[in-house]
Amino acid sequence: MALLDVILGYDCNLACDYCTITQAMRARSLTTARVLAAMQGAAREGFDRVSFTGGEPTIRPDLLGLVRASRRLGYDDVKVQSNGLLFAHRPNLERLVDAGATTFHVSIHTHLREPYEALVRRPGTYDAMTRGLEHVAEAGLDPVADVILKRDTLPRLPDAVRWLEARGVRRADLWLVSLTDGNRDAVDSLPRMTEVAEVMAEAFALADARGMTLRSLHLPRCLLGEWADRAHDPAAERVRVLTPDDLFDLEGSKLTPQRHVPACEGCADRGRCRGVRPDYLEVWGDDEIAAARGVAPSVRPTRLRVLP
Repeated sequence: MALLDVILGYDCNLACDYCTITQAMRARSLTTARVLAAMQGAAREGFDRVSFTGGEPTIRPDLLGLVRASRRLGYDDVKVQSNGLLFAHRPNLERLVDAGATTFHVSIHTHLREPYEALVRRPGTYDAMTRGLEHVAEAGLDPVADVILKRDTLPRLPDAVRWLEARGVRRADLWLVSLTDGNRDAVDSLPRMTEVAEVMAEAFALADARGMTLRSLHLPRCLLGEWADRAHDPAAERVRVLTPDDLFDLEGSKLTPQRHVPACEGCADRGRCRGVRPDYLEVWGDDEIAAARGVAPSVRPTRLRVLP
């Protein structure tokens, strides 16, 4: 299976405090013709899945037409990755399903009202996100909730699992905050991976007891211990990313782990683990991985941080 991941544009109806999109980037977007041409070309090469994301794809007036076109071109799976606000009006969701959308990811960011609205920096949006997520679940579409893990949201992860279950959501992807582009200077928002793994372990156990599926997107398997099988590599299959600026394979993305450190040598998982993101190593170095592997650290942090 091969996925064409289309970032339609960088504009959004939220302004999340961890977003990597800069204000200048928000003005850039793909034309409808460029997206259609890319989908046609990828379909000829055997791509059978397409994803529409952003920014926020549901604010694009051509989204329904692009979804219909993707189905006509033979794409079996059509994903919409959204913040869910416009799904609060159920007909918006129904129109996408009627057009041929099959898979929905909804970014909940965090699950409590005040922290959510502080994070997205748009007062009054929590209820819309919640209703939108519930509408997707109630429609039997089995949504995936995207949850951001940074220093302030991490402690709430187990409660977020309970909150998702109460709303009929059975799957969630756990994203470690990235320090790139527009979020490069938020150094103190990035927790240590060992801290993240400890909280994830509790969340994984809760999810298992409830028949839910949680995946970790950015932690190497060596730090997940007994939960190593929950490490998810979106780039493990063929993924081509189309943005307003470029066309590239996902494995080359700044958001994808792409650096092995000396401690990775000899690891049995080396062949299926992409290592660590460079932005993480700049802040924390490789001492956690070195400790897990029983060797001396060799990558020192190069960026200043304020310890809690």
